[in-house]
Amino acid sequence: MAETNGGAQQQPPQLNVLTQYIKDFSFENPNAPNSLQPSQTQPEINIQINVNARPLSEDGGPDHEVELKLEGKAQTNGTVLFSFDLTYGGVFRLQNIPQQEIHPVLMIECPRLLFPFAREIVATTVRSGGFPPLYIDPIDFVGLYRAKVAEMQGGGQQPGTLVS
Repeated sequence: MAETNGGAQQQPPQLNVLTQYIKDFSFENPNAPNSLQPSQTQPEINIQINVNARPLSEDGGPDHEVELKLEGKAQTNGTVLFSFDLTYGGVFRLQNIPQQEIHPVLMIECPRLLFPFAREIVATTVRSGGFPPLYIDPIDFVGLYRAKVAEMQGGGQQPGTLVS
């Protein structure tokens, strides 16, 4: 335990993962088996990342749901090879975290904890769809957060969702 200047004991900040889960998942291989043929062209892969967070109680209690949404599509010569849409969620308990730090923790640290699991789900599913596994590069959640905050402040809005 940490002590404050007055000698009173203060609890350290805590971030606990209570559960993780697939909330929604879709994988499409619309042109199989033709899309599985060897190709001389490297596919174009586009991926979008979104983060949403919400408290689980109306009184703003310590538990929050954070959703990491990964959407992607691989194409070659205008033909879709595969596409996926994953919403991977987690319930996090935040305790003894100053109010001004709660939003950054929810939008940076929580998705950072969820990402490796979501990445593995995508890689395994793409491989099971007949393609080489797709290992999504690590995501700079701090950079995404800063960009979104700057964008929202420019428009006079409060940030609530991250989109890349």
